[in-house]
Amino acid sequence: MISGHIARSPRLLGKASLFFAAAFLAAPALAQEEGSYTPMTPTEGVGMPTPGGIGFQEQYSPIGEYALKIHNYALMPIITIITLFVLALLIWVVVRYNRRANPVASKTSHNTAIEVVWTILPVFILLGIAVPSIDLIAKQYKPAPKEALTIKVTGNQWFWTYGYPDNGEFEVISNMLNIPGQPVINNGVREVGSQAWDGPSHLEVDNRLVVPAGEPIRLQITAADVIHSFAVPSLWFKLDAVPGRINEKVLFVEKPGVYYGQCSELCGAKHGYMPIALEALPREKYNQWVLTHPGAVIDGREEPAAAAPAGEGETVPADMPEDAATEAAA
Repeated sequence: MISGHIARSPRLLGKASLFFAAAFLAAPALAQEEGSYTPMTPTEGVGMPTPGGIGFQEQYSPIGEYALKIHNYALMPIITIITLFVLALLIWVVVRYNRRANPVASKTSHNTAIEVVWTILPVFILLGIAVPSIDLIAKQYKPAPKEALTIKVTGNQWFWTYGYPDNGEFEVISNMLNIPGQPVINNGVREVGSQAWDGPSHLEVDNRLVVPAGEPIRLQITAADVIHSFAVPSLWFKLDAVPGRINEKVLFVEKPGVYYGQCSELCGAKHGYMPIALEALPREKYNQWVLTHPGAVIDGREEPAAAAPAGEGETVPADMPEDAATEAAA
């Protein structure tokens, strides 16, 4: 019950009504938004091994595309030319200097010109390989921008844990799906092929590493027990997970899709059952996926400041005269 002159003041009653109305209307905004997520169906041959493949997978990151160009347009031509040249020399020596064709062997002990050439030429070849190689290493370990999303990857025997410190500190545990007709690998985990969006066996997992596409991501990688290695070939990404140490590297996925990898460091009996399934989503869909987790927040979004209630901090004594109370509330 409200008593005294305050209850009889129309202006105070009006302010109180406005305060409760504002609080009622603001309540839905304070509640967490609801998200939605349906796993993406992988595209055959994209981000995964292909039958009969002998080269690198097609790359879907800027670093991967640059590295693949170095391999295809620098290393492979140099290797091919050197191999064919050495093979031609061997054939020429066999044909020209065998016992039948050359019964009297040459007694030449050295040739200054040839020795200079076969010393200087390899130096230039190595320099030509070293320049783009060093540039590639520098690009791979360039620090992430300050505003980049941070995701923490933890290797365990024999599953991965993905933490999202910028999205409310929630974690996702990722286990390989069991294979129909084969011994159970992970108890309580469904079989591959039981959902329409499942990818290849031995590579699909129950919970994927979900990231936003088209922006740099800071991956911090560690391990909880033994050394693991987080590797996704189609993104040109590989970094060791070492217990007690955090290794950091930038991940950039150019377009949405599902990309598969595996632990690439021998880590125990089930090393071969520790796949990585990375799903890159457009930023809007990534935000919707984030909001499916309790307590999650959207990274980079400023929290709205709570509006101060009208007249907050003002106290009006109940025994104050009505005119004075009205002036104080105003």
